[in-house]
Amino acid sequence: MASMVGEEEGTQRENGRLMLADGLAERGPKSLTSGSGQQVSNGFTTSTPQSPREGPGTAASSGGTASVPGGGTGSTVPMGGLRTLVVQQTSLERPRETWSKKMDFLLSVIGYAVDLGNVWRFPYICYQNGGGAFLLPYLLMAVFGGVPLFYMELALGQFHRSGCISIWKHICPIFKGIGFAICIIALYIAFYYNTIMAWALYYLLSSFRPTLPWTTCTNSWNTANCNRYMSSDHNVSWSNSSTSPAEEFYTRQVLQVHLSPGLHQLGSVSWQLALCLLFIFTIVYFSIWKGVKMSGKVVWVTATFPYLVLLVLLIRGATLPGAWRGVVFYLKPDWEKLLSTTVWIDAAAQIFFSLGPGFGVLLAFASYNPFHNNCYKDALLTSSVNCLTSFLSGFVIFTVLGYMAEMRQQDVDAVAKDAGPSLLFIIYAEAIANMPAATFFAIIFFLMIIMLGLDSTFAGLEGVITAMLDEFPHILVKRREWFVFGLVCVCYLGALSTLTYGGAFVVKLFEEYATGPAVITVVLLEVIAVSWFYGTNRFCNDIQVMLGFYPGFFWKVCWVAICPCFLLFIIISFLAFPPEVRLFDYHYPPWTTVLGYCIGVSSFICVPAYMVYHLLNARGTFKQVLYISTTINVMCSFLFKASFSSYSILLLHMLS
Repeated sequence: MASMVGEEEGTQRENGRLMLADGLAERGPKSLTSGSGQQVSNGFTTSTPQSPREGPGTAASSGGTASVPGGGTGSTVPMGGLRTLVVQQTSLERPRETWSKKMDFLLSVIGYAVDLGNVWRFPYICYQNGGGAFLLPYLLMAVFGGVPLFYMELALGQFHRSGCISIWKHICPIFKGIGFAICIIALYIAFYYNTIMAWALYYLLSSFRPTLPWTTCTNSWNTANCNRYMSSDHNVSWSNSSTSPAEEFYTRQVLQVHLSPGLHQLGSVSWQLALCLLFIFTIVYFSIWKGVKMSGKVVWVTATFPYLVLLVLLIRGATLPGAWRGVVFYLKPDWEKLLSTTVWIDAAAQIFFSLGPGFGVLLAFASYNPFHNNCYKDALLTSSVNCLTSFLSGFVIFTVLGYMAEMRQQDVDAVAKDAGPSLLFIIYAEAIANMPAATFFAIIFFLMIIMLGLDSTFAGLEGVITAMLDEFPHILVKRREWFVFGLVCVCYLGALSTLTYGGAFVVKLFEEYATGPAVITVVLLEVIAVSWFYGTNRFCNDIQVMLGFYPGFFWKVCWVAICPCFLLFIIISFLAFPPEVRLFDYHYPPWTTVLGYCIGVSSFICVPAYMVYHLLNARGTFKQVLYISTTINVMCSFLFKASFSSYSILLLHMLS
């Protein structure tokens, strides 16, 4: 069925419509397929029903009858002596789900980007790499690397309206393995990331008592080295062999890591943590099982509540004695450190993992946007909020660390020596215990940690769900609830190893090897496929069709050259300076490094494996298959221009 109306030249697509507009047919590549549907350059069949604002004059009619706004069927209205047309194709396919409100999308993206790493990783890396001087490389890496990648993924997802697997049939089919690799990486993240929320839930449940359990040394899990000191205890001396009640509660009661000698003997599963994780996954399931319309409502709480808590903790921390010492230590610039390569490596890695391109989440979220949504402004807004949140979290953490240093009569760097979750579950938990109204602050703090983690889990699993539903729509679309249930069960079973007595060692191993190098390599291939195979000019034309303006020279240079160099810099740095993995007093043996690399390669191997599969199953000679697999959009563009020009001339002749 087709209806023909016209007022502009070129092509523009909105919610499945193929429209003529501003001469874009000559600039941007378009494709048209015969049969039951029409396609534009994104390969998305024009199957979505009409937008309500089209009006009655643009209703589709069978048999190719022409109609114009305000005119009867078959009538034509001269517009300045010119007759142009719009071709619209409709079908009975189910329209794609969209966000209920624009704010649902923005809060979901912000909740995904702002995660636990903003609270513990950025402050630690900042003071370790020159304090205020670190902000210079951090901002440079954000402007030239992180934000362009963030913008690219939002634009790709919104234009092609597909998840991270099926989107490649529109861009470069031979790289489809990237989508499968992203899904495996997302599963690895779900295996360990939610365990940290289970720890926080354990702390939260333990906070509902007058005396917090990590403030005393009289518990069954405490040792002789436990040294209890509160702000009111002036006769307590702190030595290098002393351990705080908070440290022993975390390591001996929550993790029970003392019962495991290492990765070679993990021990039994902690039933308390298993129940906590089960509760976390139950919340996750009922938040995402119905789609983005449901999760878009949940993030109004989970994405905004952490900011309220951060503000409360910032005000409270600023009023503590010694807070100024922490702030000075956090921001005092050490410009000489900028001469170190490590600082620039840390800045690049931090901004990349903070914004989170390459995990399939931005593609999935943007695919549910209206076609003409201004994803350019969204990218700038959400990435700016993410960076500012990281900077704000530094004040929240270091005002408390300054207070701890004042109370212990130590230097701030001695207090802040622990990185990662230990910074939250030991140092910050101990500081909260020394505050007035400690129970209240403990409850809201660990509730904030849980909500920060939930947002990222919603997003990560939604990336996998969208990818699989778009790839296998006839099987999974009507069974979304059951598919999500199965996915959550797989994630829970995969996380059982992190719930053992040695589970903290597994979490550290996954964090260092399973996601970092693999996802950076995948994003590097993604940028190359989009910029060099699909073509930067074609990608920019797609953006112009959506947003009405052509990306500037800066963005093109970033996508073609700077972003690939940015990612290659991180990969080479990781290979040249592999991290020394240790946790508490446990140094990971050499065989764990081999195991870590095997886990990382297990996801990335999908890329070359699919390339081989694609080439072996395609028809024609190897040279023909390779050419079609990497230049399919060039061919579609040529076919579109030829067929559409002939079709337009014929229809215009009929109208006249």
